[in-house]
Amino acid sequence: MYQRFYHLKEIPFSLAPDPRFLFRTESLLEVLANLRYGIENGKGLVVVTGEVGTGKTTILRSMLQSLDQSVLAAYVFNPVLTTPEFLNLLSGELRLPIQQNKAELLRLMGNLLLTRNRQGLRTVLVIDEAHLLEPHLLEEIRLLSNFETNREKLLQIILCGQPELHELLARPELRQLKQRISLKCAVNPLTKAETAHYLKWRLRLAGAADPNLFQPDAIELVYQYSGGIPRMINNICDNALLSGFSEGSRQITTDIIQEVAEVLDLSPFESRSAITASQSVSASSPAGAKEDRGEIDELPHACAVNESGACVESIGRKQPLDNVRYIRPEVATASHSSSEAPANVAPGAEAHREEPQRFVISPEAEPGADSKFFSRVRVTRSE
Repeated sequence: MYQRFYHLKEIPFSLAPDPRFLFRTESLLEVLANLRYGIENGKGLVVVTGEVGTGKTTILRSMLQSLDQSVLAAYVFNPVLTTPEFLNLLSGELRLPIQQNKAELLRLMGNLLLTRNRQGLRTVLVIDEAHLLEPHLLEEIRLLSNFETNREKLLQIILCGQPELHELLARPELRQLKQRISLKCAVNPLTKAETAHYLKWRLRLAGAADPNLFQPDAIELVYQYSGGIPRMINNICDNALLSGFSEGSRQITTDIIQEVAEVLDLSPFESRSAITASQSVSASSPAGAKEDRGEIDELPHACAVNESGACVESIGRKQPLDNVRYIRPEVATASHSSSEAPANVAPGAEAHREEPQRFVISPEAEPGADSKFFSRVRVTRSE
């Protein structure tokens, strides 16, 4: 719709995982290098993780397209399967006849892998969305990794998924599989500078004569709302071009990005991350049930800290629960006289150092006090 207005040959910010639009950052190149190294050197099991929308599927498809005829790849993009369904799908991907008998299927697969290995050929199993795998399928995958010679693995396996995949593989019943992981790498979101280059690069690739359609302040706002996640960047920018076209604006301004963010119900990415972290900490806290009522009897992870940041003493008092805490110098009392050794000083060391200035965490800033604001998440997570 807006292509002619902005002199574009194609849509620059499509959500489709097109390998042509794969923006090669340092993080992405490292992932591609790990994948190629794992396949070419028979490393066995490789794990790739990344947040939602960081381009994992695009990376896998780009990698698969770059493989030559010496590599036979089985690509599973929906791993929510039963064991028979998974084995049948794998058989089809490896061009083997479907077998009702699992033993016969494994025999045929073993013969295929061994024959290809003797010919200097590689065979790869790639599983996308691997964080959705059930433990029974992960066990089947571990058993498939037993196809090997005395010197190398016959089947290279790539598991790609969200960060929850690490938690899944950390389960005690999957420790045998975890021990077989030879390479791990992660796809990171774009930095602020990379986001600016990404927008211009995509526009050039789409045929834009002027890649500076987005004003610098607008790009800054795109980064704030997307957190550098390519899928979110694409969604924001595609809607921004559509809004700019409807308004007859030749450039995308901050007002347009703000309007798009409101329509998509987006908030700055840092705010969403802080809320998520706060909820995670609260859920894991022993006081979580009382936090729901708006108060706590004790802050088990909060403590008074000295000037070097070390915990001196725990703080536990009943107080209203709010979203912030403040840190301020503690007022000297008789119990904290210089004759008393600090709690974090080894016995016999009192004469060799002076007691450092103490700090305490309070629920609110005191008038005239030299208070430093910091988030409740940081307080409750400190140990």
